[in-house]
Amino acid sequence: MKFSTNKVRKSNIIFYSNIHIQIATVFSLYHSTLFKALTAKPAASAYFCRNLSHRQMKKLFFLAALFSLTACKNEDKPAGTPPANAPKSMSYSIVGTYPHDTSSYTQGLLIYNGELYEGTGNYGKSKLKKVDLKTGKSQQEISLDPKFFGEGVTILNDTIYQLTWKEKTVFVYALKDFKKIKEFSIDIEGWGLTTDGKSLIASNGSGDLFYYEPSTFKLTKTQTVTEAGSPTFNLNELEYIDGFVYANQYTYPYIFKINPNTGEIVAKADLTQMWDRAKALDPNAEVPNGIAYDPAAKKIYITGKWWPELYEVQFGQ
Repeated sequence: MKFSTNKVRKSNIIFYSNIHIQIATVFSLYHSTLFKALTAKPAASAYFCRNLSHRQMKKLFFLAALFSLTACKNEDKPAGTPPANAPKSMSYSIVGTYPHDTSSYTQGLLIYNGELYEGTGNYGKSKLKKVDLKTGKSQQEISLDPKFFGEGVTILNDTIYQLTWKEKTVFVYALKDFKKIKEFSIDIEGWGLTTDGKSLIASNGSGDLFYYEPSTFKLTKTQTVTEAGSPTFNLNELEYIDGFVYANQYTYPYIFKINPNTGEIVAKADLTQMWDRAKALDPNAEVPNGIAYDPAAKKIYITGKWWPELYEVQFGQ
C-alpha cells in the first residue's frame, strides 16, 4: 500500500479521519455510479441517487452534515495544534559509525547473539548475510533464487526466517550454515519481520502488524497501528525493543515506537538529518530501512537501502 503526501493540515486530517472512513465506506459500494454523478451529465446525479437505498442516503447525508459541522467547529482551533494523543517526538544521537555495503538494498537487519545479520532485496540480488559490524563485510551469505525479492529477516531459537515480497513465500534456515530447512506460504506481501520471543511479527506495507505462529506460520492476530487515533500506513522494517515494536515508515524519514498491545504509536523519531548525511556521502542512498537491537549490550543500530554507513544510536526517552 502506498500513499502520497497530503499537504492539508495534519491536525484536520486526524480530526476528520474517522468521519472520512465512514463516508468512504458508503461511497465505496457505489464508486462507479458516484464517478458518473461527479463527471458525466447532470442526469447521472439522479441515476446515482436512485441506486442508493433510502437508508444509505440518510446515512450519507447525516455523515456529510456531521463532517461539515465538525469542520466549522475545528476552524476555531489554532493552526498546527497537535491532537492530545499525538506521539511524542523521539530524539536520537549518533554514538557510533560503521561502514555499510552500498550494494545492500537493506530489507531486514538484526543482532542475534552479538552478531549482525542482514537481508537484502531486489530481484537477482537478494541475499541473506552475516556481516562483520566493524568492517561492513560479509562473513557468510547465500543468494536467493533470482525470481524472489528478499524482504524482512528475524531469528528465533537459532532459526532464521526471511520474507519475500510479491512471491509471498517465507524461507526458514538453520542458523549455523544458512541451510534452507523449510518454506511457508503466506497470504500477504512480505515487508518487515521481527519477533517478540513467541510470535513472528510481520508488516506488509499497510498500517497493520500480523502475528504468526513460528512452527506453522499460522496467522494468530492482526493489530492495526494508529497515530493519534488514525490508522497509519507504509510500515516496513521492524524491530522488537524492550516491549515495543519499532518500525520504519517506507518513503518517509520516520521510525515509529509502537505499543504492540494497543497498536498506538507512542513516539516518533525523524531521521531526516541522518538520511541527508547518507545521501551526501552517496547520492544513490535510498530510504532509511533497517533497525537492529542488541539486547545484551543495549545498543541500537540503524541504516538504509544502499547506505554507505550504519549508525549506532541512542534514542531519547
